[in-house]
Amino acid sequence: MARDGTGPGMAPGDPYGEIRRLLEGSEPDEIRRGLALVEKEIARVGSREARPLFELVSSVFYIDPLDRPDLVPVLDEAVSLVVGFGEWVIPVLVDHLEAGDVKAQLAVGHALGRIGADAIAPLLAKYETVADPAVRPFVLYALGKISSPRVVEAVPLMLEALLSDDLETRDTAARALGRMADAIPAGGIPPARARSVVERLHGILAEPNAGLRAKAVRSLGKMAKAGHMDATQRETLAGACRRLLGEDGSFEWDRAFVVRKEAEQALRSAVG
Repeated sequence: MARDGTGPGMAPGDPYGEIRRLLEGSEPDEIRRGLALVEKEIARVGSREARPLFELVSSVFYIDPLDRPDLVPVLDEAVSLVVGFGEWVIPVLVDHLEAGDVKAQLAVGHALGRIGADAIAPLLAKYETVADPAVRPFVLYALGKISSPRVVEAVPLMLEALLSDDLETRDTAARALGRMADAIPAGGIPPARARSVVERLHGILAEPNAGLRAKAVRSLGKMAKAGHMDATQRETLAGACRRLLGEDGSFEWDRAFVVRKEAEQALRSAVG
């Protein structure tokens, strides 16, 4: 530590100047050095005193992985570092879902997913209170990233979201339900609620949007594979998949390849 109170990688007058410079860089090695300095500084001051460092690290969330695929591993490292800040970061991350930048919102969703069950209640509360409806799909996205059996607490919200007038909200809920099915043990969804999930996903198969139909088929297949369907429901799903594939004798298959692709996989789950 220098006499002026600065630590490694920190300049006088701006304690995090070097970290800021590195994280604003465009080369992976630069950003990694900045993240390493952040990690060292957290070890020095403690995670609860590291709010300014969180703001610096979260700036990495604005990286466009399509424009800079070489920075995807660095972005993943930044997400992991943020998760390590501790419980205090949960409400901060939840608020950052309103960042207004899709890239950053998705990265925040990944971070909350890695935090796990402790993020469920704050996310549920955010969905109900958020002023901008456009933020709700990102809340659902984050819930779908949580690999904990406790995510069953979010099933009622997903059922509600499937009835939304907003396509993106319905689409995200349909996809998230499949991921949640993987996280919840067989029998972990109350039977009546599981039936509601299956029925509403089947209802989506009549939607005009092919992407939404595909996600519904995928999630139905995951529900079957994870043991959240009884024999009758699996038989119904198999029949629906055969219809989508044109294998039921009606020759009225789904015209969207992505739907037929998902139907093939779901059919294997239904009959397996």
